[in-house]
Amino acid sequence: MHRTNSRTEPDAAAFAGFTRRWVRGFADSAMATEAELTALDQQVGDGDFGTNLVAGLRATLRRLDAPESAEATADRGADALSDAASSATVSAAPASTPAAGPGAEAAGPLRAAADAFLDEVGGTSGPLFGLLFQELAVTVRAKGAEAPTAALALGMSNGLAAIQRVGEAEVGDKTLVDALAPAVATLSASCSADPGRALAEAAEAAWQGVRATARGTARRGRASYLGDRAAGVPDPGAVGVALLLTAANTPATTLPPHLA
Repeated sequence: MHRTNSRTEPDAAAFAGFTRRWVRGFADSAMATEAELTALDQQVGDGDFGTNLVAGLRATLRRLDAPESAEATADRGADALSDAASSATVSAAPASTPAAGPGAEAAGPLRAAADAFLDEVGGTSGPLFGLLFQELAVTVRAKGAEAPTAALALGMSNGLAAIQRVGEAEVGDKTLVDALAPAVATLSASCSADPGRALAEAAEAAWQGVRATARGTARRGRASYLGDRAAGVPDPGAVGVALLLTAANTPATTLPPHLA
């Protein structure tokens, strides 16, 4: 990402473009792999993960493409984040509400995704992805223009904490936490100021976590009822997290190259 020493506006505009491409790339990835995600979830869950993920991202795109979109109104104030949290289908601690800052435009696509998943997607995974996007939107809004990678790392970390408060999952339980936790650790330790490069490093860590879920035994969710019958199947939620991170650079078109 191009950076200047004298002004923050060019950085803010570039980062806003990055988050727009990232969220739209995640939508492309989910739509391209929906059938594969569904097939995975039919083996270890309700079979609706791919459908719910795509539904949330279609709702996100509708918000982004609306005449008064979240991107265009990103500076309306952070109160909407608290409103979204209170209307979520899960109970969670409310996100902090920083004042509007130069990262407001970059936070718009992330907030649109948070609102879409929290307001319009049911099941287990929808609200959890909503919480992750919500925390990303809060930190990017407050700090994204000055330090994009640090803002993303803090948002991902806060998202992981929120998800664990709700679901009480730990690494090794064969849930999306198995991909998100190593991704957060890698992103937090990244030395790259380029958010795309830093998220690429986090994506690789997430895929390693995904592959580890295929070797583990589920201790949470419907898959926990299957015992060893779920062995060999990666957790669909963990795959979703890895797709999110991968989409920051190149949207995925199929899963096998990442699962091998």
